[in-house]
Amino acid sequence: MTWLITGGAGYIGAHVARAMTRAGEHVVVLDDLSTGAATRLGTDIPLVKGSALDAGLLERVLAEHAVTGVVHLAAHKQVAESVAQPTRYYRENVGGLATLLDAVAAAGVRRFVFSSSAAVYGNPDVDLITEDTPCAPVNPYGETKLAGEWLVRAAGRAHGIATTCLRYFNVAGAAAPELADTGVFNVVPMVFDRLTRNEAPRLFGDDYPTPDGTCVRDYIHVADLAEAHLAAARRLTAPDTAGDLTVNIGRGVGVSVRELVSLIGEVTGDSRPPVVEGRRPGDAPRAVASADLAARELGWTARREVREMIESAWRGWRPLPS
Repeated sequence: MTWLITGGAGYIGAHVARAMTRAGEHVVVLDDLSTGAATRLGTDIPLVKGSALDAGLLERVLAEHAVTGVVHLAAHKQVAESVAQPTRYYRENVGGLATLLDAVAAAGVRRFVFSSSAAVYGNPDVDLITEDTPCAPVNPYGETKLAGEWLVRAAGRAHGIATTCLRYFNVAGAAAPELADTGVFNVVPMVFDRLTRNEAPRLFGDDYPTPDGTCVRDYIHVADLAEAHLAAARRLTAPDTAGDLTVNIGRGVGVSVRELVSLIGEVTGDSRPPVVEGRRPGDAPRAVASADLAARELGWTARREVREMIESAWRGWRPLPS
């Protein structure tokens, strides 16, 4: 088996590439390096620089590396950017996926893992989000992930490709400092960035119908997420395994943003009180996964706690230039 990992030089992708390689899987990475970094892969994982929109390149990579399975992570993923640039998100997230699936089908590749998102659910009013919770995305990013799932399943049925869609919840942490999330887009590095600048962390709203008034989220360590990809890939290689699985990847434990910021203060030694600003449009009061299906179907359960996520992320954090 050789697995092509698109977006494999990114924050999540590099963790997936490393986890699969260390487990004995053969891996090749395709990444345009717009947000990824080749240094994350070291010298042991082959990297092809390019885009999933390049049909000719995909054809060559699949053939030259004798690829037998694909893990597709390459995508734009910033909610606010997707609102401002919806056509770009549809063109590259959905169009790139369509181009990739055409190449996969033509090459006879029959295993496909798709990186989806809890953003497909929108703002459901439930304690735990199961895979049967209705999908109602509230921004173009979430829409492209839901459309991507539809496309993956349809292509799987049409071409005999066994597929798995993984709906991530909130990802944090680092398996090693050099793999840390250095972008200032997710909540943990956003707080790190504020503290680095000698500024107080921000809470976007404290009047939600939750125990402390701030949003409640399900945080998962990126190393656990990488292991979920490995489990999904290996499930697709097992004999008599049916495809077309869609599964939540989370811990099933809710942590409020205020609790998270307090824990970051403990870990960093900077416990200055946060400032409260207005709510952000589209933020759900609560988004916590039911992880039961992942345990049953993948034999996977998250093992790492939130403090470990923050400690590992802090070890890899690099202050921005002043």
